[in-house]
Amino acid sequence: MKNIKTLLALFITIFLLSYTSNTAQNNTVKISKSQITKYEHIFKDLKEYLSEENGKLWNRQLYGPILLVDKNSRTIFANMPDDKGILKKKGKIYVGILPKEINISNTAHNWNGKRWTMVMLPLPKDYNERLNLLTHELFHRIQPELGFKNLNNKAGNHLDDLNARVFLKLELEALKKALRSKNVTGREKHIQNALFFRNYRDELYPGEKEEENALEMNEGLAEYTGSTLSDRTDIQLKEHYIEAINRFYNNKTFVRSFAYVTIPVYGYFMKMKNQNWNKEITVKTNLTDYITKFFNVSIPINPSEFKAIINKIKNNYGFEKIKSFETNRANERKKLIAKYEIEFLKNPTLTIYFENMNISFDPRNIMPFKDLGTVYPNIRITDNWGILTVKNGALLSKNWDKVIISKPIEITNKTAKGDGWKLELNNGWQVEQTGKNYILKRK
Repeated sequence: MKNIKTLLALFITIFLLSYTSNTAQNNTVKISKSQITKYEHIFKDLKEYLSEENGKLWNRQLYGPILLVDKNSRTIFANMPDDKGILKKKGKIYVGILPKEINISNTAHNWNGKRWTMVMLPLPKDYNERLNLLTHELFHRIQPELGFKNLNNKAGNHLDDLNARVFLKLELEALKKALRSKNVTGREKHIQNALFFRNYRDELYPGEKEEENALEMNEGLAEYTGSTLSDRTDIQLKEHYIEAINRFYNNKTFVRSFAYVTIPVYGYFMKMKNQNWNKEITVKTNLTDYITKFFNVSIPINPSEFKAIINKIKNNYGFEKIKSFETNRANERKKLIAKYEIEFLKNPTLTIYFENMNISFDPRNIMPFKDLGTVYPNIRITDNWGILTVKNGALLSKNWDKVIISKPIEITNKTAKGDGWKLELNNGWQVEQTGKNYILKRK
């Protein structure tokens, strides 16, 4: 084992030396002067804007190391150098090529001596949208400093259930009406009803409160940061939230993605009364309880009394139309689940266990699969064993300890391929058949 690690370390060193040389050459060929000027201005404007904000929102400066990455060429445009000299200075920025072992996604990432904010290119052309995205991702970089860490492996799979989706939509419809309200009384009434729907959903799924809370701590607070610091006017901000909710309804699933539209809106309303509400939040805070208490909403203890309130107000927010749509959707999902049962439970599969996993995916199109985990139509995973790229569905286990894909149809010493997936293997790993199924193992 020691010899393998030594050889692996030597291989990585040789690779990085070769890669550094190639990077400089590629930068000369591919980076234009107009690109350099463009990103110089983007970094300069962002730094000046956040210097003026001066860390007031979180008592932390948000501006820090940033990697803007082209997902096709893997070209990096950075605002500062890495500690190993891979990024080369061009004008007032730094450029390079992101190693293929690193997944490209909007995230915070530790690389070459710094904790970076990574953002995929192209950036939004609209100034406010761009500022929203960048400050959202900058929050993720300082998240551990604020005490919010280890929150990104939650999914909230219950939010694919019919009733969970219905009451989440009712909550959001109430928040939309609150945003449109012209007076305080109307606004507070709709906020109260939104919290009734929210708490009622919690009672329907009592075992899932922790999952929802973790997701809202992770992406909800990040998006609150992004939207709050997006430099929109109050009117623009309310319109943005309403449009965001309407776009959210088009997602194939609400799993993982719901937090982008709940906490920013509640946060907007709470900020009206207490600009520092977010600084009261810790990783131990139950956000539903906190928000409910913040707005002095009393939730009935008696279940029948609570249900009567829900029945009384639900039609004010389009319940019948929502219920009809979600019932039809649930029936369609049953067909898809039947397909996945054949793919992942009956047909031969390849199982790959994680050791040091890094993952990127689109949270808008994933699908919970029974109690086994979640199906990701598109996913890229890197680990000690190599790189897995999937474009036709993979089952990620509930505990995030393994991934299951369809059986391989081609296996070599360096790669394995199947229907819509490719596995690039590092030295010391091989795919073995065990019965009708396959597993990835060390040699």
